[in-house]
Amino acid sequence: MSDISQHYGGSILAMKGKDCVCIINDKRLGNGAIGASKNFTKIYQVTPKIFVGFTGLVSDAQILFRKIRRNHNLFRLSANRDMDPKELSSMVSYILYSKRTNPYYVSAVVAGLDSKNIPYVVGMDCLGCKEENDFVTSGTAGNNLSGLCEALFTPNLEEQELFVTTAQAFLNAVDRDTFSGWGAVAYVVGPQDCKRREIKGRCD
Repeated sequence: MSDISQHYGGSILAMKGKDCVCIINDKRLGNGAIGASKNFTKIYQVTPKIFVGFTGLVSDAQILFRKIRRNHNLFRLSANRDMDPKELSSMVSYILYSKRTNPYYVSAVVAGLDSKNIPYVVGMDCLGCKEENDFVTSGTAGNNLSGLCEALFTPNLEEQELFVTTAQAFLNAVDRDTFSGWGAVAYVVGPQDCKRREIKGRCD
């Protein structure tokens, strides 16, 4: 595998519900086909109701998240409020596009609820091109995830139903991908709170 954006492996899935979103990632960090860590997260919390996840080059993802956190903190100081998911995704897209001549080798996923608890999920490539949908996928198992989500997704799922659907699609997809797996961590964001759930998966 010569693509540096897939060198570390890993996958992310985000899905909308009725007034909730779920974002899930696997826990594997690879060095090509060699496993380097089995407890590595690719999802970061920006606000109590917004998460951002990255697949691709880990060093670029960490640098990008520092920029996102810094810009969000500056926005909060000036506007006296948190960004909503659309504002945050526009900022991430701008940062990625501004580096188009020397891009970050990452794909980004933003998921969260706005001030009216309307769910929003969007995916971006390394140039910041946004794809908004009911579900978005990223990573080495992205094609498997897209097919399973098209088969399993139904609109207006409640929090528990959304978690079950997301987890089933994710685990079945990463089981068919060599560079993803070793369990998963899901974040279910609802109007009242955010729940973190760990899921055991195959470790072979």
